[in-house]
This record gives sequence, structure tokens and C-alpha cells, in this order.
Amino acid sequence: MDLIVIGFTTLLEPSVLMMLVIGLFAGLIVGSIPGINDNIAFAVFIPFSFALPAAQALALMVGVYCAAATGGAIPAIMIKVPGTASALLTAVDGNAMARQGQAGKALSIAITSSVIGGVVCSIVLLLFAPLLANLALLFGFVETFALTILGLSSVVGLLAGNVLRGLASALIGLLVSTIGFSLTTGYPRYTFDNVNLIEGVPFVPLLVGLFGVASVFELVADIARERSESGRSEALPRIGSMRLGKRLIRRLIPVWATSITIGNLIGMLPGAGMLMAIYLSYDQAARRFKRLFAHNPDESKWGEGAPEGIAAPESANNAVTASSMVPLLSLGIPGNSTSALFIGALGVQGMVPGPLLFAQHADIAWMIIVAFLVANLLMWPVAFLVIKSVSRTVFAIKKEVLVGVIVLLCMLGAYADGANSFNIGVALSAGLVAYLMKLANIPLGPAILGLVLGGQMESALSNSLSVSGGSWLVFVDIKNHPISAVMIVVAGLMWVVPIVRHLRSRTQEEV
Repeated sequence: MDLIVIGFTTLLEPSVLMMLVIGLFAGLIVGSIPGINDNIAFAVFIPFSFALPAAQALALMVGVYCAAATGGAIPAIMIKVPGTASALLTAVDGNAMARQGQAGKALSIAITSSVIGGVVCSIVLLLFAPLLANLALLFGFVETFALTILGLSSVVGLLAGNVLRGLASALIGLLVSTIGFSLTTGYPRYTFDNVNLIEGVPFVPLLVGLFGVASVFELVADIARERSESGRSEALPRIGSMRLGKRLIRRLIPVWATSITIGNLIGMLPGAGMLMAIYLSYDQAARRFKRLFAHNPDESKWGEGAPEGIAAPESANNAVTASSMVPLLSLGIPGNSTSALFIGALGVQGMVPGPLLFAQHADIAWMIIVAFLVANLLMWPVAFLVIKSVSRTVFAIKKEVLVGVIVLLCMLGAYADGANSFNIGVALSAGLVAYLMKLANIPLGPAILGLVLGGQMESALSNSLSVSGGSWLVFVDIKNHPISAVMIVVAGLMWVVPIVRHLRSRTQEEV
């Protein structure tokens, strides 16, 4: 308890608290720019911390880290262009809700979910960091591979009855993830002698294209349809009320609880990443929605404006931000790519994450942990200020002008990732493919999941088989790898249970 008090004492110095608030504003604004992912937002501000004292510098970075994931929801909801990769799934139901004239409600769900997820997980981090660090140590190559299998199995919840097309989408994502150097042989694969593909298809431009450029095609189609029907294009929907009713809040509480738990567990696992937590949470929310609300005629369909589709990914992504600090601060192992950049921010101040950090710099270590809690509490009013100003500006733009703005932002976002014009071609190609997939009724979610997990799955599989001497039974070895065995069984159930339910329902219909 004394150490927690020391952390609060350090953070509540006016200059330190001010830098935390500046970080929140900066993270929200930068995160709301399409094409700028969490890594870029964090990396942009590391140089600003060079000349600052340690407490101020790290408070700034905590603010940026917490807010960037939340800021990405703003363009995701308004124009279906995720500001950050963590807002990929928010764009689906969030933009659909905005098109129904409920943009304010969608934005309010997003910010509320983010704040609740961040606050709860920060409290868990504050109270149980050492215990959670020991749990993270139980995950090796075998457990990581089982976790990726579990993540891919969550694709079942995204298929919505379109199994063959969904599986084809996931396979496309996995195949694209194999482009570049082979982790096993060290030789390039499927690069067609293009040096730009040596390290794989650039991920940021790919995401910009799949969502941003694809949304341009959708906007152009909307404009053409509206002009053919009425002779002019309609304005973008107004924001409307941002107030959440008590009934909706009660409905979302179970979603928040499940998503925060998943985000907390996934975030503390080294290398698991934010997107895996988001997809698992989204899958669980989809299952719950289809079980309880899908048959209600007054409800929007899943993927067409369901509030759970916003609450689940947004609460999970902010839960990951805090829990990813568990392995980093306690063990010196980053939980995801953005928290890995935090090592650089600590290194600039002459600090090395790990057990010695708490021994040699206890005030700073506990200040960082406390800062996550305070940052998420402060983010509520700060985010509403930013959201209202940014969203009203964007919604005032005509659709024809907005098409040009989105294209410009997407191209800048794609080019900024490595300052390579090849990335612009990747974004345009990915956007065209995504739009054609939509026309063919092929879901995009499974493809994204395959892209995210493909490389990690291959690496974990290769290392696991090397350790086991080529035995595949290592993944279901209850004695030596019980966690892996349990996750493989759960993944299997994710596939078997829906099939059994489908067969049972068909049998009852025939009777």
C-alpha cells in the first residue's frame, strides 16, 4: 500500500499530471487520424520525451498509449475508416449505427466502453501485477500456438451461417500472411522478386486499404445511388444524442465484463497482441447477441448496428493497454508491439523494465501503474470534448468532398508507414479486393483474423515442434502442457457445438 501511495504522490505533481493530460489529448487526436496505428501514434511522441524528466516523460507516454486506442473509434464510426488497428471491428457496427442516425449513441458507447475497460483493468493491474506476471510465465511456444488456434476458432462466431465463404475468407488471410521470409527456412516466399514484399505485405497500408479505401468505394456507390433516386446526394447523418439509457447500460454490462476479462488475460500474455483479444471478445458478444436478441424484430442485425458490436472491441482494447504492462514492468517482456515501444521510452530515461525496475525506481514504476488508472478516469471528459469537436467537423462535410478527404488521408497514412510509394498500391489493391468481397457477400473479419494470427501461428508451431522433436501430441499433452490441452479442447468445441445445434434444429424441423 505504501508503494501505491508513492506512485500517486509522484503522479499528482502538477507538471506530471499536466503531461498525462497532454498525452491524452494528443493520443485521441492522433489516434483519430485514419491510417495512423497505435504504434505510429506512440512512436511519434517518444522524441518529445527526450528532454523531459522521467516522471513527466513516462506520464506523457501513458496518456498517449491509453488514448490512441480510443481515438481510433472516432473515424471508424463516422466514416468507417479505423483510426487505429484496434478499431477494426468497431467500424462495422459503429458506422452502421451512424448511418441509422445514431452516431452520437455509437460514439458514446465506444468511449464509455473504453473507459470502463481501462479503469477495471488498471485496478486489476494495481492490485495483482505480481500474481499476473507469474501466470504469464506459464505461456511458452506450445501455449502460444494453442492460443492462436483458439483465436482462429473464434471465426465461427463471425460466419453468421455463411460457413464456406467465411472459411475461404480466413484462408485468404492466412495465405497472405505467408508472404515474405519464411520463419523456418529463412528464404522468401511468394514475393515475385519484389523487395517490398521481403518482410511480408505491409500491414498498415493493408488495413488502410481493407477499410479506408473500401469505404471510399462504398461512399461513391451511395452517392451514385442517391443521385439516381433523388437527383442529389444526401448529407451525412447528424450526431444526435450521446446519452445512453439505463436499459442499454444494463444490457451491455455482461458484454463489458466478458470483454474486459478476455482483454485482461490476453493482454498480459507476451506477444498475444490486442487484435486477438478484440476478436475473441467480439466473438463472445456475437454469440450472446444471436442467442438473446437476434430474433427481436426491433433489433438491428449483427454487423448492422448492434451496440454489443461496439462495446465488446472497445472495452477489450483498453483492457489490453493496462494488462500489457504486467509482463513488461514485472518481467521486461512486452505484451504487444505498442508496449514494446514502451521499453524504448524507459530506455531513454536510463531504466530497464523487469524486477530491478521496482527495486531501483519504485516511485516511477508505481507511478506508471497508477497513471493508467488516472488516465482512464480523465479520458472520459477529455474524449467527449475531442469527439464532439472532431465528429461535428467531419459530419458537416458533404459526401463528395468527404470522398476526397478520405482518399487523401488513406494515401498519406499508407505512405507514412515507411515512406514507400509501394504502400499506396497495396492500399488501393486491398481496398478494391475488400469491396469486391463485400459485393460477393464474403465476410472480411475472418480474413483480418487470418492476417493477424498467421505469422504468430507459424512461429509458435515451428518452435513447438522443434522442442517436441516433431511430435504434434505436445499440444494436447495434459501432463506437461495442460493450458494448451484445455485451449485446444475449447477450440474444438467452438466448431462442434454450432454444428450439433444446427443438426439438432434441422431434426426438430423435420419432425
